[in-house]
Amino acid sequence: MISPALNTPAIKTTSYKVVLPFYWYGALSFLAGTVLLFFSTSSFGGHYFEPNILAITHTMALGWATMLIIGASHQLVPVLIEGKLYSDRLAYASFVLAAVGIPLLVYGFYTFNMMDPAKWGGRLVVFSIIAYLINIVASMKQSKSENVHAVFVVTATAWLLMTVLYGLALVYNFSFNLLPYDSLHYLSLHAHSGIVGWFLLLVLGVGSRLIPMFLISKYSNPKLLWIVYWLINAALIMYFFIFYLIPNRTVDYLPMALIAVALGIFIYYCQQAYKHRLRKAVDEQMKISLLSVVMLLLPIIIMAVLIGVLVTTQAEKKELVLAYGFVIFFGWLTAIILGMTFKTLPFIVWNKVYRQRSASGKTPSPKDLFSQPIFNFMAVTYVVGFALVTVGIVYSVITLLQIGSVVLIAAAVLYNWNVIKVMNHKMVTV
Repeated sequence: MISPALNTPAIKTTSYKVVLPFYWYGALSFLAGTVLLFFSTSSFGGHYFEPNILAITHTMALGWATMLIIGASHQLVPVLIEGKLYSDRLAYASFVLAAVGIPLLVYGFYTFNMMDPAKWGGRLVVFSIIAYLINIVASMKQSKSENVHAVFVVTATAWLLMTVLYGLALVYNFSFNLLPYDSLHYLSLHAHSGIVGWFLLLVLGVGSRLIPMFLISKYSNPKLLWIVYWLINAALIMYFFIFYLIPNRTVDYLPMALIAVALGIFIYYCQQAYKHRLRKAVDEQMKISLLSVVMLLLPIIIMAVLIGVLVTTQAEKKELVLAYGFVIFFGWLTAIILGMTFKTLPFIVWNKVYRQRSASGKTPSPKDLFSQPIFNFMAVTYVVGFALVTVGIVYSVITLLQIGSVVLIAAAVLYNWNVIKVMNHKMVTV
């Protein structure tokens, strides 16, 4: 999600002190999410609007994925716009506000206390996103340099702000009649503005820059990326229109079809980047990241099945709804982060430790800062745990859920182990 691999002045403008706290927080949130999953396996036999399910979802969506993405983008955006990050102070403020707000929000969901804990948590997260958005927009305005990747990031952040504002409104709706219907009625709108508007739009925009870079590929096709950009945004706007104006929800196929076309174009883009790569060998981190590209199709398949069930039976299949959310947060997004962390974090720490002496003597390679065997073992445990939990959710087999969640905890521990190893690296000579 970031690219400190390029030794340019733009990269040096953002201090590692701004970025590394987000990585720490994200790694611990991943572990917390898997532990919550283990202690909440019985909740997967009920409705998806369970306190434990909401707590797990927001731990993974905000604490894990969003915190890592925001932190990483503080170095990525200057690279994209070939300029400086507007304000380190705004970056610190964004971290502190979210770091305090997310646990309050998760606690509120876990105890189903929608009063002060959830409300204060939601407010702090909103202020955090506002600080981040101001920083990103001001950075772009200051540099006067725009490209399709940067536009993806800014637009995705605008959708994120809308998502958290909408979510805070849903929290208030439990104690005030703020909206015409109960909060459950609006849950899918809140979820998809975040999943599609924030995560999908940002991952596609940033991934289209980083995947060719890490593959050492010269392939570039901005026209294709603009088509992807407009298809995703058109799908979201269409979904909002359908939600509020068309009672027949079976037409959800229409925005889903636009997203499917956009994903097909993006996969083609990645395939072309892979085909035109200069370095034929692909490391394990990139394999995990490329797997996440393929995993983009899983939520689309599950959603198509869900709509098909709704059309034929006029009833929701709760197991598929739960599997849909799990595949997104523990599958697609987690696979991206697991792969990209060890393509990016080692470069940040390497820059911190060795930048001053890289020209005067031999230094370790960034890939030497983490343990490849631990990474490989983590990748295997992650895939096994993900598969077991997914099957357990779909077929309501609690034993598989418990076993799979334990395996995912192991993957999270291994991930944290390697992150700590990189973060604590001290200078050595080769």
